[in-house]
Amino acid sequence: MTTVNGIDPRATQHCETSTLGVLLRHQGLDLSEPMLFGLGRGLSFVYWDSKSMGFPFLGGRVKPFELTRNLAETLGLDLVVQETASPRKGWANVVEVIEGGRPVGLQLDSYHLDYFGSKVHFGGHVVAMYGYDDQVAYLVDTEQQGGAVCTSLGGLAQARAARGPMTARHRSFTLTAPQDLPAARERIVPAITACADAFLNPPIANLGHRGIEKSGKLVRTWLRRTDDPRRDLPQAALLMEKGGTGGALFRNLYRDFLAECLQVLEPSPQLRTGHRLYTEAAALWTEVAALIARAGEAGDEPFLVRAGTTLHELSRIEREAMEALSRLESQLPSAKAPGLHNGRHWW
Repeated sequence: MTTVNGIDPRATQHCETSTLGVLLRHQGLDLSEPMLFGLGRGLSFVYWDSKSMGFPFLGGRVKPFELTRNLAETLGLDLVVQETASPRKGWANVVEVIEGGRPVGLQLDSYHLDYFGSKVHFGGHVVAMYGYDDQVAYLVDTEQQGGAVCTSLGGLAQARAARGPMTARHRSFTLTAPQDLPAARERIVPAITACADAFLNPPIANLGHRGIEKSGKLVRTWLRRTDDPRRDLPQAALLMEKGGTGGALFRNLYRDFLAECLQVLEPSPQLRTGHRLYTEAAALWTEVAALIARAGEAGDEPFLVRAGTTLHELSRIEREAMEALSRLESQLPSAKAPGLHNGRHWW
């Protein structure tokens, strides 16, 4: 058996931030999951539907692996990504990192992982791998999937070789943190304002605050969009709350990120406004999920009408929150803790 020592799994909610945390903690950089999500500019929104899809999808974050690339850019990390069409080469890439004493990140299709109870294809799943023997691979996944887990080498190979939406070609990656990180304000504030600008200025109407507004109109038709509302609507609601989102379609994570920023940075009216509004938005997203589930279970359209009205309100709330946060850089006087990273904690 070959394993990396010093792996520190945590009770985390989202697969990509879970993996990033494992890789960075192994190098002594300890950031909370909300901070990783916020610095990675992870918050977004997409209403996704097409003729090939069985049912519409509401997404609350940027596309898979974009968060990792954003985090590397924000913190000045050395991100090395390897992809190949060859399963043999893909495995060799992983073995080389682990035998070198480091965990490695993998992007794969969760459907083929032995420990997953819900067998749904998702090619954007990300895990940290820290060891293997002649039968299984040792991984770190989210709390709801078991944290430190193992899966058969055959299942892992299938997961990495899968093709379809959001999949990658045997993708593996490592992150290397510099010895010293710049002051908190120099990294946090640009991450907040860049996320706000992207949310406020989406290129198409399905994204950002415009996408939330559009979903408020379309969600009212969902009973007519499916032949099995008792299956599809509760499943959509479950993904919003329990599908690795941290609850409230990732809004809980962003709320907690902004709360942590209030402890790190000199508070400003814009930052306080953003936190207050995302606290409100998080509660409303959980309410929307509950209404969608009830509509499917009861076959009752008024629940969807209420969900649509709430989504209309959420579009306004999140737009106002991001407008306030987009002005943060010009309004924020200074950081409370401008020191460099030293040891396990950034601040």
